Parts: sequence; C-alpha cells; structure tokens
Amino acid sequence: MTPSVPVRVRIAPSPTGYLHLGTIRTALFNYLFAKKEGGSFVVRIEDTDRERSLPIYEQDILNGLRALGLEWNEGPDIQGDYGPYRQSERIEIYEKYLKKLLDEKKAYWCFCTKEELEEEKKAMLASGLFPKYGGACRHLSQKERDEKRSQGREGVIRLLVPSKTDIKFNDIIRGEISVNSDTIGDIVIARSLTSPLYNFAVVVDDEEMKITHVIRGEDHVTNTPKQMLIAKALGFGEPKYAHLPLLLAPDRSKMSKRKMETSFDEYLKEGYLPEALLNFLVLLGWHPEDERELFSLEDMASYFSLKRVQKSGAVFNVEKLDWFNAQYIKNLPIDVLLERLRDFLPEEWYAEEEKLLKIIVLERGRVKKLSEFEEGMSFFFVPEEFGVDVLRWKDMEMTAVRDNLRLVREALSPVLEKEFTKDFLEELLMPLAQKKGRGEVLWPLRAALSGRKNSPGPFEIMDVLGKKETLARIEHALGMFDQDSMV
Repeated sequence: MTPSVPVRVRIAPSPTGYLHLGTIRTALFNYLFAKKEGGSFVVRIEDTDRERSLPIYEQDILNGLRALGLEWNEGPDIQGDYGPYRQSERIEIYEKYLKKLLDEKKAYWCFCTKEELEEEKKAMLASGLFPKYGGACRHLSQKERDEKRSQGREGVIRLLVPSKTDIKFNDIIRGEISVNSDTIGDIVIARSLTSPLYNFAVVVDDEEMKITHVIRGEDHVTNTPKQMLIAKALGFGEPKYAHLPLLLAPDRSKMSKRKMETSFDEYLKEGYLPEALLNFLVLLGWHPEDERELFSLEDMASYFSLKRVQKSGAVFNVEKLDWFNAQYIKNLPIDVLLERLRDFLPEEWYAEEEKLLKIIVLERGRVKKLSEFEEGMSFFFVPEEFGVDVLRWKDMEMTAVRDNLRLVREALSPVLEKEFTKDFLEELLMPLAQKKGRGEVLWPLRAALSGRKNSPGPFEIMDVLGKKETLARIEHALGMFDQDSMV
C-alpha cells in the first residue's frame, strides 16, 4: 500500500495592501484543513509586484493572521525546508525554470506591441472569434528575435499552448471543470527572465514547496487551467484544487471592492473581536452537520471538512457579524474583556477598577461592539444633561413624577452605605413600585440616575453609584421642576 503524502497547504497573500476579510477567510479554510488532516500550513508572500509591495503591508498581514490565532508551520519568519518564502527572494529559481522552457522550445519570446495586440483582439471580436493571442512570434528565428531587440522591443515570454486540447481538473468543491485550450492561447508567463508573472511563479512555488492542496477563492478558477498547462510543460505534478465560493452582498450581488478591501485592522478598531470575525467567516461558505453556530478555533478544526463547503456564493451580512460579536462579548471572561476594552475606554476609568468591572458586567449584554461600551457607560462617570421630559413614564402627570421621586428619596435617605446594594434596594423599593405602579416609580428613578431613556435598571445603577451619588442625582432631577407650575 502506497503511504499517503502529508498534506501541505498555503496562503499566499500579496503585500500590496492591508490584510482584509477575503484573505482571512481563505487563510482560515487552509489552516483548518491542515489542522484536520494533520498537515502543514505555509505562509508565502507573493511580492513580485515590486512597485506596490511594501514591508508595512507584509507585516500587517503576518500580525493580523497571528492575532487571529492562525499560526503557520513555515513562512517568511519561520524557516522550513522549502524556503525562501518571499517570491522576491526566489528569482533565481524562476529564472532556472524559464530557461528550461525556452531551451525545450515550450516557451518563446514575444515582441508584439500593445497596439498590435489590441488590433488583433479587435479583429477577432469583429469576426466572432474568442480573443486570444494569434501566435505571431511563435516561430521567430534567433536572427529575427535579435532584430526585434535591436529595434528597442523588450519582449515577454509566452508559453506554447497546444491547440484543441481539453484541460480538465476535478475541483474538490465544484466537481469536474473542463476548459479548451483554444480559449486560452499562448499565455504570457514572464516579462523577462527575472520578472515572472503570477501564474508562472505560483506553479513553481507550489511544486518546490510540495503543496498538495490549493484552496483559494472562486475568482481563481480561470487561472487553474493556465497553471495546469505551465505545470505540465515543466513536468510537474498537480496539486488538488478547491475553489471557495465568492463573498456576496446581502442582495446577492458581488461584494463591493470597497467592502472587500476593508482592512482587518479597521474591523478591530470598530470593536469586533478576532474570535467573532473567525466564527462569522468560517460560516461564509461552510456549514457543519448540525445547527450549531458558535465555534472556537479548535472546534472549527475538529468539525471542518471541504466536503461541506458550498458551491454557491456566501452572503456577507453585517447584522449577522454583529450578532456573533455580541455573543462573544457576552461570553468573554470578565478580566479578558476588561483588557480588551483598554483601547476603547478612557484610561482614567481604570483607576476605579472595581466600579468599572461592575459597569462592564451591566453593559456587556447591551452592546454589539467594543466601541459601543464608552457611550453606554459614560453616565456612570459623568452625569448626563437631560430635559425634564425624560423623567416622564408614558403619559404621567409631571407632578406625579416629582412626587414619586420624592418618595424614593425619602426611602433611600436612611439606608446605610453598606446596605446600598442591588438586592437590598430592590427589596426596599419594590413595595412602593407595586403600590404606585412599576413604571411610574422605576422609570423616573432610572431616568434621574442615567439621564437616558435607555439604560440598565435603577437597582443596578444605584449599586454602582453608591448612596451619595444616587441621592445627588435624584436631587438634581427634582431641582429641574418648576414648583410654581405644579401647585
């Protein structure tokens, strides 16, 4: 029996922009597959675009993946047996294989100008033909190539693609896909011996790094036949392919480039938790066997299977993302949540850590993002300015609002500071609320304390504020009434 080949997958981002959710989802699916199969997850930086590739983007990508817990086995910062792991450091490898193809007459130099190629394309379209390169430079002699260069034409390297050939592959997610080579033509694989293009470099890298499975977005399906042609010309084996569904907007249209390219860091700044983002993303295109929705990263790896990845597009619904984030905020250990909030709350609030923890416990069930905590909590630290009408429950007479607040003040005044707790205060005031009406007593009290129409309950607020501040806020509310108008 032939021993199975160890699974090796890769994520190969281009450092031409900050890490975004599309790249994260692809990285996540590769990571989970490697974990489930006991294989290796490789990070490879595709930085052959020398003008747009920047170290700051590479670092952002690596930092982001690590912050998400998607640790890799090999990469630019974790050397393995198949490095280097930046394409810019692999130029000599590409040059070797380009020379091999040229020497074996499987590739050739093309000197057609952009204008000539555009005219050829227009003529083919006008004739109802599929636009592709016609092969004008296929059989140039060395003398003719030298003449072209003497004219100042730089040239590119094209792969010699056989005509009338079906290129077939069995996509793990989509089943069999077949493309005829006549729709492809002789593709450009390099601008020069030291400037390979994407389709060529990725084939060489996947072979040299022993990649067994290529798991990537559906937008790469059209690249796969081209890469298979290159691999065959080089005598390489073929990895197995799995193309993930597109991310769609809620109306099922293609997700806008602006939304797709919103950086991971921007989501963090908005107050989304990395764990929630991963949980949300794993369900964009994959579903477990049961109805479960909340997964830790370890759970995802345990449950994951490419067989349960869907073919159709996955809808990106920000309301669902907010729901996931709210669930994770509710379930985070309170000490962890306290630290996560340091970038979102005024530093001086941390001087009263015991008070702050109480408030966070009250607020955590009311927010969707970490960025919402400060606004929701601020009245605990600085009293709100509000109009007297905020104190009114439904269509209460304002005199009744004032009178009920006075009764509450009278009930609270003799209470000792040590007794000023939620449970004691609730036991003290609920008989009054039942006699006068819950809303008629508790709404004005809560509004007097918070200055808001929406806030935690009055007993919870008093428990945090303490007796002195509670009575001060009730007095402030009572002082807002025009006594003469209520006689």
